Amino acid sequence: MGEFVFDCLDVRPERYAAAPTLNFRLRIAETTGLSVQAISLRCQIRIQPQRRHYSPSQQERLYDLFGEHSRWGDTLKPFQFVTVPTMVPAFRGSTEIDLPVPCTYDLEVASAQYFHALDDGEIPLLMLFSGTVFARGEDGGLAVEQVPWHKECTYRLPVRVWRELMDTYFPNSAWLRLSRDTVDALGRFKSRNALPTWDDTLVALLKQAGEAEPE
Repeated sequence: MGEFVFDCLDVRPERYAAAPTLNFRLRIAETTGLSVQAISLRCQIRIQPQRRHYSPSQQERLYDLFGEHSRWGDTLKPFQFVTVPTMVPAFRGSTEIDLPVPCTYDLEVASAQYFHALDDGEIPLLMLFSGTVFARGEDGGLAVEQVPWHKECTYRLPVRVWRELMDTYFPNSAWLRLSRDTVDALGRFKSRNALPTWDDTLVALLKQAGEAEPE
């Protein structure tokens, strides 16, 4: 059986995808000399929020996810970012591949809400690997085995990389999902007050509610 070691070396925004995508650079090493023909690989990525520090302003923005800061000892737990598949081509010894990871700016998704709340620093990630290995057997035939479930690695995603990605696809913007009835009501308010944009509409409503204007 093969013995595999996984490492994440780097990450960069994909600038020309149909949707926001991060390319994680993976190094896969096989240490027994097995001739790997292909790997049908799956990678589950989890966010480990308990492994970093948060400023008071970040704690406030994370209230919806984790509650009062006094409860974070119980609520600050790992949660799912994404699970993605990829095919690894033939290699012997080691190889490097890009793992494309789609991202969303939908603030109802926990990972996007978490990323959006951070100003700086790094996002602690745990990458868990599984899948099927196709290799050349000792008799020259095809041998099939599984990537053991305990294979994993950690990586600290710079917040600036995620922000660079979102600024590329949604410059100075974010996304909110609203019901159709809410959109219709906002539309009527927008028309009655001759407001040029949806952003101006929400700012006007915030002023009416006594909230401070966005900076």
